Amino acid sequence: MSELALNDMTIPGETVIDAIRNAGYDGVQVGGEMTPEEKAHCQRVGLRIAGSSRINRPEDAEDAALRLSDSGCVCGTLHVGWGMEEDAEARSLIEAVMCASQKHRVPLYIETHRASVFQDPWRTVGFIRDYPGLRLNGDFSHWYTGQEMVYGGFENKLRFVAPVLERVRFLDGRIGNPGCIQVDIGDGRIDGQPYVAHFRRLWTESMRGFLQSAQPGDFMIFSPELLASCIYYAQSEDSDRWQQSLVLCRIARECFEEASRPLD
Repeated sequence: MSELALNDMTIPGETVIDAIRNAGYDGVQVGGEMTPEEKAHCQRVGLRIAGSSRINRPEDAEDAALRLSDSGCVCGTLHVGWGMEEDAEARSLIEAVMCASQKHRVPLYIETHRASVFQDPWRTVGFIRDYPGLRLNGDFSHWYTGQEMVYGGFENKLRFVAPVLERVRFLDGRIGNPGCIQVDIGDGRIDGQPYVAHFRRLWTESMRGFLQSAQPGDFMIFSPELLASCIYYAQSEDSDRWQQSLVLCRIARECFEEASRPLD
């Protein structure tokens, strides 16, 4: 399992790249294009690069896959559609992504994200039945908060989304609670924070699904994604997002260890 630090809004400079590598990360994810100097510096220090994109039309998938492949990205995460598409429109977007991924030999992972085709578990599970080869980016804070996964029983919801968890190959590391999509979890203890335990379950089951179905050459990425209050994610800037990312990585390692143990 690789860990990637995510900088979704800006491109990291060399000083930031060094800090990311020194903290023990294996790579970075960027929302735009790195300069040749930044790419070369990542290569020098041993950081791999992942990308991201938005797919609004089927032809966008070809453009995104070509760009990500040509820039040397190991994979890309995608916001696909706006969530208002009829099934036929959504299918055309999904099929375009799968075709572009295969054609350009770059893994493309559709996100479980608000305002997208996969914004809710019901529709996502339905599409997986039709496209079992899909591989996903599990950004589960959107579902946990937006779909209020504790309402109606978290265990019920967990069983329902099992087909999704089996196909996750990229995890956006952020934890939310039923009322806020991104919260400070302190040191990550679950005492008084049941939502931390819930995210541990989501991550562990995703990792177990990967370990049970991975093919030669497959990989899974855990990427802390803690976005700023200026775009209305964080409740405030009182939280140290860098330290929180390290806590999330520690939790992810614990989840991976748990997923690696044989089931009783």
